[in-house]
Amino acid sequence: MQSVRTPRPRLRPATHLLPLFAAFVSALFLAGCGMPGAPLPPSLNLPVPVADLSAVRTGPQVALAWTMPTKTTDRVLLKGDISVQVCRNQAGASTCSIATTLQFAPGAAATLSDTLPAPLAAGPPRVLTYFVELINRKGRSAGLSNSVEVLAGEAPPAVENLTAEMRKDGVLLRWASAPSDSSPVAIRLVRRLLSPPVKKSDQGPLPQPAEPLDQSLLVEPTAHSDRALDTNIRFGETYDYRAQRVARITVGGSTLELAGPLTAPVRIDAINIFPPSAPKGLEAVATAGENGSGPAIDLSWLPGTEADLAGYIVYRRDSEASATWQRISPAQPVVGPGYHDSNVQPGHTYTYAVTAVDQSGHESARSNDASDTVPAP
Repeated sequence: MQSVRTPRPRLRPATHLLPLFAAFVSALFLAGCGMPGAPLPPSLNLPVPVADLSAVRTGPQVALAWTMPTKTTDRVLLKGDISVQVCRNQAGASTCSIATTLQFAPGAAATLSDTLPAPLAAGPPRVLTYFVELINRKGRSAGLSNSVEVLAGEAPPAVENLTAEMRKDGVLLRWASAPSDSSPVAIRLVRRLLSPPVKKSDQGPLPQPAEPLDQSLLVEPTAHSDRALDTNIRFGETYDYRAQRVARITVGGSTLELAGPLTAPVRIDAINIFPPSAPKGLEAVATAGENGSGPAIDLSWLPGTEADLAGYIVYRRDSEASATWQRISPAQPVVGPGYHDSNVQPGHTYTYAVTAVDQSGHESARSNDASDTVPAP
Protein backbone atom coordinates (compact mmCIF):
# COMPACT_ATOMS: atom_id res chain seq x y z
CA MET A 1 0.00 0.00 0.00
CA GLN A 2 1.46 3.21 -1.10
CA SER A 3 1.48 6.27 1.23
CA VAL A 4 -0.21 9.42 0.08
CA ARG A 5 1.85 12.74 0.39
CA THR A 6 -0.17 15.70 1.37
CA PRO A 7 0.98 18.81 -0.59
CA ARG A 8 2.18 21.76 1.49
CA PRO A 9 0.41 25.04 0.96
CA ARG A 10 2.41 27.76 -0.88
CA LEU A 11 3.32 30.82 1.12
CA ARG A 12 2.15 34.04 -0.43
CA PRO A 13 4.35 37.13 -0.11
CA ALA A 14 3.07 39.49 2.57
CA THR A 15 2.71 42.40 0.19
CA HIS A 16 0.23 44.06 2.51
CA LEU A 17 2.99 44.48 5.12
CA LEU A 18 5.42 46.36 2.85
CA PRO A 19 4.01 49.85 3.59
CA LEU A 20 4.24 49.21 7.30
CA PHE A 21 7.85 48.09 6.97
CA ALA A 22 8.78 51.17 4.94
CA ALA A 23 7.14 53.45 7.51
CA PHE A 24 9.05 51.69 10.30
CA VAL A 25 12.42 52.12 8.55
CA SER A 26 11.65 55.76 7.85
CA ALA A 27 10.73 56.34 11.53
CA LEU A 28 14.02 54.80 12.62
CA PHE A 29 15.92 57.09 10.25
CA LEU A 30 14.14 60.21 11.50
CA ALA A 31 14.55 59.16 15.12
CA GLY A 32 18.32 59.28 14.81
CA CYS A 33 19.59 55.77 14.95
CA GLY A 34 23.11 57.19 14.74
CA MET A 35 22.59 58.50 11.18
CA PRO A 36 23.57 62.29 10.66
CA GLY A 37 21.26 64.68 8.74
CA ALA A 38 22.16 66.63 5.60
CA PRO A 39 25.05 69.06 6.38
CA LEU A 40 24.33 72.82 6.27
CA PRO A 41 26.62 75.11 4.24
CA PRO A 42 28.93 77.22 6.41
CA SER A 43 28.06 80.93 6.86
CA LEU A 44 30.16 83.30 4.77
CA ASN A 45 29.93 85.96 7.51
CA LEU A 46 29.42 88.74 4.99
CA PRO A 47 27.89 91.87 6.54
CA VAL A 48 24.79 93.15 4.78
CA PRO A 49 25.84 96.15 2.62
CA VAL A 50 25.05 99.66 3.86
CA ALA A 51 21.93 101.13 2.21
CA ASP A 52 21.56 104.62 3.75
CA LEU A 53 24.87 106.38 3.08
CA SER A 54 24.57 110.19 2.89
CA ALA A 55 27.17 112.89 2.21
CA VAL A 56 27.28 116.69 2.51
CA ARG A 57 30.27 118.81 1.56
CA THR A 58 31.06 122.09 3.35
CA GLY A 59 34.36 123.75 2.52
CA PRO A 60 37.10 121.10 2.26
CA GLN A 61 35.14 118.64 4.44
CA VAL A 62 32.68 115.95 3.36
CA ALA A 63 30.42 114.77 6.19
CA LEU A 64 29.42 111.11 5.69
CA ALA A 65 26.81 109.24 7.72
CA TRP A 66 25.36 105.73 7.57
CA THR A 67 23.94 102.93 9.74
CA MET A 68 25.96 99.78 10.36
CA PRO A 69 24.08 96.48 9.79
CA THR A 70 23.41 94.01 12.59
CA LYS A 71 23.31 90.80 10.56
CA THR A 72 25.15 88.94 7.83
CA THR A 73 23.70 88.05 4.45
CA ASP A 74 22.87 84.66 6.06
CA ARG A 75 20.81 86.48 8.73
CA VAL A 76 23.31 85.66 11.44
CA LEU A 77 23.93 88.31 14.10
CA LEU A 78 27.24 90.08 13.68
CA LYS A 79 29.72 90.04 16.54
CA GLY A 80 32.60 92.43 17.11
CA ASP A 81 33.62 95.52 15.22
CA ILE A 82 33.36 95.55 11.43
CA SER A 83 36.03 96.92 9.12
CA VAL A 84 34.74 99.69 6.84
CA GLN A 85 36.45 100.99 3.71
CA VAL A 86 35.39 104.48 2.58
CA CYS A 87 36.18 105.14 -1.04
CA ARG A 88 35.77 107.95 -3.56
CA ASN A 89 35.31 107.78 -7.30
CA GLN A 90 35.84 110.74 -9.60
CA ALA A 91 33.70 110.98 -12.69
CA GLY A 92 35.27 108.87 -15.45
CA ALA A 93 37.56 106.89 -13.13
CA SER A 94 37.56 103.09 -13.51
CA THR A 95 38.38 102.28 -9.88
CA CYS A 96 37.23 103.51 -6.48
CA SER A 97 40.08 105.06 -4.50
CA ILE A 98 40.08 104.10 -0.81
CA ALA A 99 39.99 107.24 1.31
CA THR A 100 40.28 105.57 4.72
CA THR A 101 39.60 102.35 6.60
CA LEU A 102 38.04 102.29 10.07
CA GLN A 103 35.90 100.10 12.30
CA PHE A 104 32.41 100.38 13.79
CA ALA A 105 30.23 98.15 15.95
CA PRO A 106 27.17 96.43 14.47
CA GLY A 107 24.11 98.71 14.50
CA ALA A 108 26.18 101.86 15.17
CA ALA A 109 25.26 105.26 13.72
CA ALA A 110 28.53 105.79 11.85
CA THR A 111 29.88 109.21 10.86
CA LEU A 112 33.05 110.41 9.19
CA SER A 113 34.39 113.84 8.26
CA ASP A 114 36.55 113.29 5.18
CA THR A 115 39.07 116.04 4.37
CA LEU A 116 39.52 116.24 0.63
CA PRO A 117 43.09 116.10 -0.66
CA ALA A 118 44.33 119.26 -2.35
CA PRO A 119 43.70 118.09 -5.96
CA LEU A 120 40.06 117.32 -5.18
CA ALA A 121 39.54 120.61 -3.31
CA ALA A 122 40.76 122.69 -6.27
CA GLY A 123 39.63 123.37 -9.80
CA PRO A 124 36.13 123.64 -11.27
CA PRO A 125 33.13 121.84 -9.73
CA ARG A 126 32.90 118.17 -10.75
CA VAL A 127 31.11 115.08 -9.51
CA LEU A 128 32.69 112.98 -6.76
CA THR A 129 30.99 109.72 -5.76
CA TYR A 130 31.32 108.07 -2.34
CA PHE A 131 30.76 104.42 -1.30
CA VAL A 132 31.41 102.41 1.83
CA GLU A 133 32.26 98.71 1.78
CA LEU A 134 32.09 96.36 4.78
CA ILE A 135 34.91 93.78 4.95
CA ASN A 136 34.80 90.59 7.02
CA ARG A 137 37.82 89.02 8.75
CA LYS A 138 38.71 87.06 5.62
CA GLY A 139 38.83 90.23 3.54
CA ARG A 140 35.56 89.52 1.74
CA SER A 141 32.59 91.79 1.11
CA ALA A 142 28.97 91.47 0.03
CA GLY A 143 29.31 94.56 -2.15
CA LEU A 144 29.37 98.33 -2.09
CA SER A 145 26.83 100.53 -0.36
CA ASN A 146 24.48 102.90 -2.13
CA SER A 147 26.34 105.69 -3.90
CA VAL A 148 26.14 109.36 -2.95
CA GLU A 149 27.43 112.30 -4.96
CA VAL A 150 29.00 115.58 -3.93
CA LEU A 151 30.97 118.17 -5.85
CA ALA A 152 34.73 118.22 -5.87
CA GLY A 153 36.50 121.45 -6.80
CA GLU A 154 37.29 124.75 -5.18
CA ALA A 155 34.60 125.91 -2.75
CA PRO A 156 33.21 129.44 -3.16
CA PRO A 157 34.86 132.13 -1.02
CA ALA A 158 33.48 132.98 2.40
CA VAL A 159 30.84 135.68 2.78
CA GLU A 160 32.28 138.80 4.44
CA ASN A 161 30.80 141.69 6.43
CA LEU A 162 27.40 140.14 7.10
CA THR A 163 25.11 142.62 8.91
CA ALA A 164 21.46 142.57 10.01
CA GLU A 165 19.20 145.62 10.38
CA MET A 166 15.58 145.87 11.48
CA ARG A 167 13.15 147.36 9.01
CA LYS A 168 9.45 147.85 9.24
CA ASP A 169 8.80 144.99 6.83
CA GLY A 170 11.49 142.58 8.05
CA VAL A 171 15.21 142.07 8.66
CA LEU A 172 17.53 143.58 6.04
CA LEU A 173 20.68 141.51 5.58
CA ARG A 174 23.74 142.89 3.79
CA TRP A 175 27.14 141.45 2.89
CA ALA A 176 30.18 142.38 0.84
CA SER A 177 29.95 141.72 -2.89
CA ALA A 178 31.81 138.73 -4.29
CA PRO A 179 35.23 139.29 -5.87
CA SER A 180 34.91 140.44 -9.45
CA ASP A 181 36.89 137.45 -10.77
CA SER A 182 34.68 134.82 -9.12
CA SER A 183 31.80 133.00 -10.80
CA PRO A 184 28.25 134.08 -9.88
CA VAL A 185 26.95 131.91 -7.04
CA ALA A 186 23.89 131.89 -4.82
CA ILE A 187 23.89 133.02 -1.20
CA ARG A 188 22.30 130.81 1.43
CA LEU A 189 21.11 132.60 4.56
CA VAL A 190 20.60 130.31 7.55
CA ARG A 191 18.36 131.65 10.32
CA ARG A 192 17.99 130.21 13.83
CA LEU A 193 15.30 131.16 16.33
CA LEU A 194 16.88 131.88 19.72
CA SER A 195 13.82 132.95 21.69
CA PRO A 196 12.47 130.37 24.16
CA PRO A 197 9.36 128.49 22.98
CA VAL A 198 6.06 129.98 24.11
CA LYS A 199 4.04 127.90 26.57
CA LYS A 200 0.54 126.91 25.51
CA SER A 201 -0.90 128.72 28.52
CA ASP A 202 0.67 131.96 27.28
CA GLN A 203 -0.59 131.74 23.73
CA GLY A 204 -4.24 132.66 24.22
CA PRO A 205 -7.30 130.97 22.73
CA LEU A 206 -6.00 131.28 19.13
CA PRO A 207 -2.24 130.60 19.33
CA GLN A 208 0.04 131.12 16.35
CA PRO A 209 1.62 127.99 14.88
CA ALA A 210 5.04 127.18 16.25
CA GLU A 211 7.89 128.81 14.36
CA PRO A 212 10.61 126.42 13.08
CA LEU A 213 13.91 126.69 14.91
CA ASP A 214 15.96 126.70 11.69
CA GLN A 215 15.07 128.11 8.30
CA SER A 216 17.07 129.00 5.21
CA LEU A 217 16.70 131.47 2.36
CA LEU A 218 18.49 131.06 -0.98
CA VAL A 219 19.32 134.31 -2.76
CA GLU A 220 19.89 133.71 -6.46
CA PRO A 221 22.87 135.46 -8.09
CA THR A 222 21.98 138.81 -9.66
CA ALA A 223 23.76 142.02 -10.58
CA HIS A 224 23.04 143.34 -7.06
CA SER A 225 23.03 140.17 -4.95
CA ASP A 226 24.58 141.78 -1.86
CA ARG A 227 21.41 142.08 0.22
CA ALA A 228 18.16 140.33 1.08
CA LEU A 229 15.05 141.17 3.10
CA ASP A 230 13.70 138.47 5.40
CA THR A 231 10.01 139.29 5.70
CA ASN A 232 9.11 135.99 7.39
CA ILE A 233 9.94 137.14 10.93
CA ARG A 234 7.91 137.71 14.07
CA PHE A 235 8.33 140.80 16.19
CA GLY A 236 9.44 140.04 19.71
CA GLU A 237 11.71 137.15 18.69
CA THR A 238 15.52 136.94 18.61
CA TYR A 239 17.32 135.46 15.61
CA ASP A 240 20.84 134.44 14.54
CA TYR A 241 21.81 134.73 10.87
CA ARG A 242 24.70 133.03 9.08
CA ALA A 243 25.57 133.08 5.38
CA GLN A 244 27.52 131.04 2.84
CA ARG A 245 28.09 131.08 -0.90
CA VAL A 246 26.78 128.05 -2.82
CA ALA A 247 27.79 126.87 -6.30
CA ARG A 248 25.34 124.50 -7.99
CA ILE A 249 25.39 122.22 -11.02
CA THR A 250 22.75 119.84 -12.36
CA VAL A 251 23.72 116.21 -13.00
CA GLY A 252 21.18 113.71 -14.29
CA GLY A 253 18.25 115.87 -13.24
CA SER A 254 19.56 116.38 -9.69
CA THR A 255 21.16 119.55 -8.40
CA LEU A 256 24.44 119.20 -6.53
CA GLU A 257 25.78 121.96 -4.32
CA LEU A 258 29.27 123.09 -3.38
CA ALA A 259 29.00 125.38 -0.37
CA GLY A 260 31.59 127.70 1.09
CA PRO A 261 32.14 128.17 4.82
CA LEU A 262 29.42 129.63 7.01
CA THR A 263 29.96 133.03 8.57
CA ALA A 264 29.93 133.69 12.27
CA PRO A 265 26.36 134.28 13.51
CA VAL A 266 24.89 137.79 13.52
CA ARG A 267 22.22 138.26 16.21
CA ILE A 268 19.27 140.63 16.05
CA ASP A 269 16.26 141.29 18.28
CA ALA A 270 13.16 141.71 16.14
CA ILE A 271 11.72 144.64 18.08
CA ASN A 272 8.84 146.56 16.56
CA ILE A 273 9.83 150.23 16.81
CA PHE A 274 8.07 151.26 13.63
CA PRO A 275 4.68 153.02 13.53
CA PRO A 276 2.01 151.93 11.05
CA SER A 277 1.55 153.67 7.74
CA ALA A 278 -0.60 156.79 7.74
CA PRO A 279 -4.21 156.11 6.70
CA LYS A 280 -5.14 157.03 3.13
CA GLY A 281 -8.26 158.16 1.33
CA LEU A 282 -9.83 160.23 4.14
CA GLU A 283 -13.15 161.82 3.17
CA ALA A 284 -15.58 164.00 5.16
CA VAL A 285 -19.31 164.33 4.37
CA ALA A 286 -21.51 166.77 6.36
CA THR A 287 -25.26 166.30 6.87
CA ALA A 288 -27.88 168.69 8.28
CA GLY A 289 -29.62 165.91 10.17
CA GLU A 290 -32.78 163.98 9.39
CA ASN A 291 -35.56 162.26 11.30
CA GLY A 292 -34.84 164.11 14.49
CA SER A 293 -31.07 163.58 14.43
CA GLY A 294 -28.80 166.60 14.65
CA PRO A 295 -26.17 167.72 12.15
CA ALA A 296 -23.02 165.62 11.82
CA ILE A 297 -19.96 164.94 9.71
CA ASP A 298 -19.22 161.35 8.70
CA LEU A 299 -15.61 160.33 8.05
CA SER A 300 -14.33 157.34 6.10
CA TRP A 301 -10.88 156.14 4.96
CA LEU A 302 -9.13 153.09 3.58
CA PRO A 303 -8.40 150.37 6.16
CA GLY A 304 -4.78 149.68 7.15
CA THR A 305 -3.07 146.41 6.25
CA GLU A 306 -0.58 145.96 9.12
CA ALA A 307 -0.99 142.69 11.01
CA ASP A 308 -0.54 144.39 14.39
CA LEU A 309 -2.88 147.31 13.73
CA ALA A 310 -4.91 148.23 16.83
CA GLY A 311 -7.09 151.01 15.42
CA TYR A 312 -7.25 154.71 14.59
CA ILE A 313 -7.25 158.13 16.26
CA VAL A 314 -9.38 160.97 14.85
CA TYR A 315 -8.26 164.62 15.05
CA ARG A 316 -10.20 167.81 14.24
CA ARG A 317 -9.54 171.51 14.00
CA ASP A 318 -11.43 174.57 12.85
CA SER A 319 -10.97 175.67 9.28
CA GLU A 320 -8.42 178.30 10.19
CA ALA A 321 -4.91 177.10 9.46
CA SER A 322 -3.70 178.44 12.79
CA ALA A 323 -6.09 176.28 14.78
CA THR A 324 -4.57 173.40 16.71
CA TRP A 325 -5.44 169.77 16.23
CA GLN A 326 -7.59 168.18 18.94
CA ARG A 327 -8.28 164.51 19.45
CA ILE A 328 -12.00 163.87 19.27
CA SER A 329 -12.09 160.04 19.24
CA PRO A 330 -12.33 158.04 22.52
CA ALA A 331 -9.34 156.95 24.59
CA GLN A 332 -9.49 153.51 22.97
CA PRO A 333 -8.60 153.50 19.26
CA VAL A 334 -11.43 153.43 16.75
CA VAL A 335 -11.57 149.91 15.39
CA GLY A 336 -13.11 150.42 11.93
CA PRO A 337 -12.15 152.84 9.14
CA GLY A 338 -14.95 155.32 9.86
CA TYR A 339 -16.13 157.87 12.44
CA HIS A 340 -19.36 159.82 13.10
CA ASP A 341 -18.77 163.32 14.53
CA SER A 342 -22.03 164.73 15.89
CA ASN A 343 -20.43 167.46 17.99
CA VAL A 344 -20.64 170.10 15.25
CA GLN A 345 -22.42 173.40 14.69
CA PRO A 346 -24.42 174.38 11.58
CA GLY A 347 -22.57 176.75 9.31
CA HIS A 348 -19.14 175.81 10.68
CA THR A 349 -16.37 174.25 8.62
CA TYR A 350 -14.26 171.51 10.19
CA THR A 351 -11.02 169.88 9.08
CA TYR A 352 -10.11 166.29 10.02
CA ALA A 353 -7.07 164.00 10.00
CA VAL A 354 -6.65 160.37 11.11
CA THR A 355 -3.67 158.38 12.45
CA ALA A 356 -3.18 154.62 12.83
CA VAL A 357 -1.99 152.95 16.06
CA ASP A 358 -0.41 149.49 16.41
CA GLN A 359 -0.69 147.12 19.35
CA SER A 360 2.56 148.45 20.82
CA GLY A 361 1.18 151.98 20.94
CA HIS A 362 3.16 153.37 18.02
CA GLU A 363 1.20 156.08 16.21
CA SER A 364 1.55 156.87 12.53
CA ALA A 365 1.80 160.23 10.86
CA ARG A 366 -1.49 162.01 10.13
CA SER A 367 -3.43 161.23 7.03
CA ASN A 368 -4.37 163.73 4.39
CA ASP A 369 -6.75 166.48 5.57
CA ALA A 370 -10.44 166.35 4.76
CA SER A 371 -12.88 169.28 5.35
CA ASP A 372 -16.57 169.99 5.03
CA THR A 373 -19.09 172.62 6.16
CA VAL A 374 -22.14 171.71 8.19
CA PRO A 375 -25.26 172.88 6.37
CA ALA A 376 -27.36 175.58 8.00
CA PRO A 377 -30.88 174.53 9.02
